[in-house]
Amino acid sequence: MTAIAGRAETDAPALIGAVRNAEPGAGLRLAMRRLVGGVSVVTAGRGDERTGATVTSAQSLSLDPETMVVSINKTSSTWPVIARSRAFCVNILAAEQQAVADRFAGRGGLKGAARYEGASWYELVTGSAALHGALAAIDCEVATIVEHGSHALILGAVRAVVLGEPGAALVYADGRYGTHG
Repeated sequence: MTAIAGRAETDAPALIGAVRNAEPGAGLRLAMRRLVGGVSVVTAGRGDERTGATVTSAQSLSLDPETMVVSINKTSSTWPVIARSRAFCVNILAAEQQAVADRFAGRGGLKGAARYEGASWYELVTGSAALHGALAAIDCEVATIVEHGSHALILGAVRAVVLGEPGAALVYADGRYGTHG
């Protein structure tokens, strides 16, 4: 018998049983949708190879040395570009940048460099793109990659930090955008 939050499985809510028999990862996916996360766009590559992904999985790992960590699905077009270029930029989105988040999430079918259209970008130290108007842009050089299952954890040595104007952050939970701040 599996213990769930200190209770026996037979005492758990009905949802647990429904999720247990679903596809692998379904229960974890549903649980993680309930966690509110800040929305960032991770950019990588240059020129026609530019691409990127919308993530809620970017965070600081260490302040000394300054290190970021992002989780990227290995089926994402962003994954091989980061692996080749050995660089990426985490753009922390402001509340009014939902359209950018949607483009980099693949909504509307845009891919690669086409995702950059409709916004203003500039390059940082590694050559990765930083978004004008973002709350912050954190430029990183890949330090370590840990591949596990469907995703890769990418640890990035911070090479530059640009702080934008303070403002409300774009957040995401349960399939919906919101704001904080």
